[in-house]
Amino acid sequence: MIPPKPASRQGRAGWLRYMRLFRRDILSAQPAHLYRAWMAEFRTPFFRSYLMNDPELIDLVLKDRPEDFPKSTRVTEGLAPMLGRSVFVTNAAEWARQRRIIDPAFAGGEIRQAFPAIRAAAEAMVARLSEDACEIEAVASRAAADVIFRTLFSVPIEDRLAAEVFDGFRTYQRAQPLLNLAAFLPLPNWMPRFHRPRTRAAARAIRAAVSALVARRAEEISAGRAPDDLATRIMTLHDPVSGTPFSTAEMVDQVAIFFLAGHETSAAALAWALYLLAIHPEVQGRVAAEGVCYNVSDLSGHTFTRNVVRETLRLYPPVPMMVRETLRPETFRGRAAPVGAQVVLSPWHLHRHERIWAAPDAFDPDRWQRAETRAQARQAYMPFSAGPRVCPGAGFAMAELVVIVSAIVSAFELSPAGPTPVPVAHLTVRSRDGIWLRLRARTAD
Repeated sequence: MIPPKPASRQGRAGWLRYMRLFRRDILSAQPAHLYRAWMAEFRTPFFRSYLMNDPELIDLVLKDRPEDFPKSTRVTEGLAPMLGRSVFVTNAAEWARQRRIIDPAFAGGEIRQAFPAIRAAAEAMVARLSEDACEIEAVASRAAADVIFRTLFSVPIEDRLAAEVFDGFRTYQRAQPLLNLAAFLPLPNWMPRFHRPRTRAAARAIRAAVSALVARRAEEISAGRAPDDLATRIMTLHDPVSGTPFSTAEMVDQVAIFFLAGHETSAAALAWALYLLAIHPEVQGRVAAEGVCYNVSDLSGHTFTRNVVRETLRLYPPVPMMVRETLRPETFRGRAAPVGAQVVLSPWHLHRHERIWAAPDAFDPDRWQRAETRAQARQAYMPFSAGPRVCPGAGFAMAELVVIVSAIVSAFELSPAGPTPVPVAHLTVRSRDGIWLRLRARTAD
């Protein structure tokens, strides 16, 4: 069974129509030929855009000369009220300083240290479920948020401040599209951005709750009773170059992006993984046979479950497109690109590229055991980006997804309980109308 894929745009589209389609859904706004093209150029009255599927060009932008292709500010305009100057939006020296502080917190034994919190969140998720039909995206969202709060601040999602962040973020998602007018028009920095009042209010509520969490942790650090979790490690690390730690305001910015990146992306991937297992019962049975991850050493034995997660991230990469910007004139596949051109890297199209992948739209976890897939993945697989800006929590996210998927599939048999979901992309790749699954308690064979 071929999993759902959004219909491609039919016919040509001027930039005004494209802007309307793009705001409605990033994926269906694109033409079908992008699944075969090595590059496509799109022109507007204000900028040029180059979507790249050529592995050599992708390496050029992300690995070989990343300093010449900083993150574009256009796609972060819609997130500005919440993210401030977080590592997600910064470039150059500011970004490098932030990564020098953040990266050591995720290095070494972070997965081992975080495993009890991930396992506790998985157990809490299973305990909340019952034999019934449920909208699994909402379930996944709560579980992923629970993981973030337990690993970052050592509190469950039921904690008052954690609940305020979670509720505020859901409001923010409903109020704010990823792209606003500033994403398409070259507005100067001094011009005010007219975000919706509801968007600004939701962002203020989120940041107020995050500020309270950070302040509470700062007091615990000062008193010598702070738990050894991600927040404590990040707040006590110093930049080895300047010798300075994050200020309180900087820490609030970073926590906001940790929540966005670590919660929203994991929730999207988890929901699609559970749906794919529901429509492929034979694959689901193999995951169930691997059992529950009770401790961190069990992760190495869950090879097939990990391949299910890999294949889910290939078919439904949580972040469907990444945008960089040219700092100087460039030439891409014989085409001249001016300064300020937008360079679009699309995991969604790259992971389904018809010239790279065998059966690109099929769900086939076993492909990850084949040599040709490993070669294809080196060229055309980047669910966590690549190069210096690769997600520092990529290994953490993989472990989290394996643990939670194994926990829920060990407890319940999953089957579809509603219409076929239609993938759409705003912040991440979600279903247009949710994903409904039926859960039945799994009995021992």
